[in-house]
Amino acid sequence: MISHFHRVSISMKGLAREDVQIRLAELADLHKCVAIDASFVTDHVWQMDGSETDWEVSTVFRKVRLPRAMNVSYPRDLSSLFDDWRLEECFVVAVDVDSVVGYLDMTVQKWNLTGWINHIVVHQDLRRKGIGTSLLRAAGIWARDNGLRKIMAETQTKNYPVISFYQKNAYRFCGFNDQHFTNQDIALFFVLNIR
Repeated sequence: MISHFHRVSISMKGLAREDVQIRLAELADLHKCVAIDASFVTDHVWQMDGSETDWEVSTVFRKVRLPRAMNVSYPRDLSSLFDDWRLEECFVVAVDVDSVVGYLDMTVQKWNLTGWINHIVVHQDLRRKGIGTSLLRAAGIWARDNGLRKIMAETQTKNYPVISFYQKNAYRFCGFNDQHFTNQDIALFFVLNIR
């Protein structure tokens, strides 16, 4: 087991479009990260149904199409970005010329060698262009280089675009918490095994 996690030089060749560079975040990038609108539009949700008896607890998630598209606010407080960056673990940004157009913040639970993606955000105008996937790949490289066993990610049941995104990138559903978010949304958890 390694005792110290370090920043690494990540080869970003082939990770994003040629005009977008993925690199480790610098202090000056943080205010640009906070300025990116993290809200999203969805036309599907994962609806949870559950039942409980003396002998069985059952939970089922169903993909449900909404009657109309819904704009949803980002559920996380961004005030922790500076604290996460100071840990010097995995905080990467996507940069187009001098503009930060996306970021991924992953911190480490050392006791089980797990990286937790706290935030992954891409500018709304640049979504579905491979930048999020490049950020995930950079986090995977960092995780492997630092001996992590897995990466965990969370999202709301309302965030169908990110649910699909994680599944497309080989993350598998592994659980939920109906008490996780302060706004009472249900959190879904996805995992990618590294080794």
